[in-house]
Amino acid sequence: MWPFKKVEKENENIIKSIYKKFRIRRYLYLLVGLFLIAVSFNLFLLPNNIVFGGISGLSIITKKLFNWNPSTFIFIGSLLLLILSYLVLGKEKTTGSILGSILFPIFVNLTANISNIIEIDNNNLLLSAIFGGILYGFGAGLVFKVGFTTGGTDIINQIISKYRKVSMGNAMLMSDGLIVLSSVFIFGLTKLMYAIIVVYIIGLLTDKVLLGISDSKAFYIIAEKDEEIKDYVLNYLNHGVTIFDARGGFTKAKEKVLLCVVPTKEYFKLKEGIHEIDKSAFFVVTDAYEVFGGFVK
Repeated sequence: MWPFKKVEKENENIIKSIYKKFRIRRYLYLLVGLFLIAVSFNLFLLPNNIVFGGISGLSIITKKLFNWNPSTFIFIGSLLLLILSYLVLGKEKTTGSILGSILFPIFVNLTANISNIIEIDNNNLLLSAIFGGILYGFGAGLVFKVGFTTGGTDIINQIISKYRKVSMGNAMLMSDGLIVLSSVFIFGLTKLMYAIIVVYIIGLLTDKVLLGISDSKAFYIIAEKDEEIKDYVLNYLNHGVTIFDARGGFTKAKEKVLLCVVPTKEYFKLKEGIHEIDKSAFFVVTDAYEVFGGFVK
């Protein structure tokens, strides 16, 4: 047990060092991203009752049914999910969701009357869906790019992934899919079709801002400290690693190549983690459009 605990502690120090190095940029991206998401929500999605999944989508349903304030619902729901995350997933997995969970409902409340400042004709639902999805997706991409989340159903997705032994993508389809589909009973089939457009655009823009347009990234890594990088991926990021035997084309020297596939939103953690462990490491990142088999915790 002792060697494992030592590796775990080293991995925690690596991620703390990464976050400290990029602290100002990370917080700036987080604030801008949350602001854009909140503007999209209050300017395009909420006024048109477009339920696009997540706790924000649930707040649109509860506002219609019970006239509950969306920002209050999001805040209470996020806090309850943070507690659940701490109990089920642990401290480290919860840390990245705390700021987003607290700040997002505050931004939603601050921008609640933005339609009085920016006048938008919401009679054209298609345009509202397109621009709402673009703005929300771009904001979410900025948040995920620097290792944060907006909390909410992201926590549910992690729990489903862990205990149902499914990928994060499938967990997201299960949780957010149910929320989107439930809206058909309240707002009708037409709004459901617009919601599907929004969900697609959000996913596309989020991944595009992160890096490329795929849901996953494949890393090919050559480094002197390959064992430390392997332990970081296995024990902190909780993803698998495949090791290839290779030989340099010029030097003919034998070396190891690590291959690992991670969700796009964890690209930042792995990229900066590699730099932190071995600054001379060489790695190539490619889009992984289809990934079958395996399990991501």
